[in-house]
Amino acid sequence: MAKHKVDITGINTSNLKVLSHDETIELFKKYQNGDETAKDKLVEGNLKLVLSIVKRFANKVENLDDLFQVGVIGLIKAIENFDLSYNLKLSTYAVPLIIGECKRSIRDNTSLRVSRSIKDLAYKIIKLKDDLMAKNGCEPSNEEIAKLLEIEEYKISYALDSLKDPMSIFEPIYNDGGDTIYLEDQIADKKESNQDKDMVISLRKALNMIKERERKILLERFMIGKTQMEIAQSLGISQAQVSRIEKNAIEHVKKLIK
Repeated sequence: MAKHKVDITGINTSNLKVLSHDETIELFKKYQNGDETAKDKLVEGNLKLVLSIVKRFANKVENLDDLFQVGVIGLIKAIENFDLSYNLKLSTYAVPLIIGECKRSIRDNTSLRVSRSIKDLAYKIIKLKDDLMAKNGCEPSNEEIAKLLEIEEYKISYALDSLKDPMSIFEPIYNDGGDTIYLEDQIADKKESNQDKDMVISLRKALNMIKERERKILLERFMIGKTQMEIAQSLGISQAQVSRIEKNAIEHVKKLIK
């Protein structure tokens, strides 16, 4: 079956280069040592990944050029947040961030928008779930959340559903000539739920034991997805200081959860 070619202004999409795993590792090492041209090459070498994701939203937007640029923002965030110690391919790490940026853009610019109050309720539910999980070590029921927020139980699922779009878990997201990445690969394995819960509990305990600034930087980097530069600006310190604090914080957490 012939592949559908997507035209992006100023880019010959049929000739986009795909970096090999070894090339990616070498460029990351250079980037981590301050070589900004290496970062540019990492972006250029992963534009095909962005394109493959953007194509899946073609029926939801009129201008793929704009969405492609949004997807590139997600890719840049992934590159800035990525660490070789994750033992992941960059493409595997980047896919959720690129999809997230694309969905956020579509959601914010669509004529059919979910009301702000429903979104706010969804964020309250997520925060309350996290708080109760940290406190009790287990996920709270919808009934418990509904009582605490003084709302009808059915509104919980309705509010949370407003933040996501339906997609098959067997949807192929990307193939770089090697292993295909499916949406299913980005979802936690329920068979390992007990092990995952133990790890989550250990991680939360470790985060509560490190310094407040270290915890804040880790949460903003890996939960919110901020870049080191964005964090540095909000804290009034240099990017180098953020990088150093982040590295120390990760080491402290690793020691605490061993």
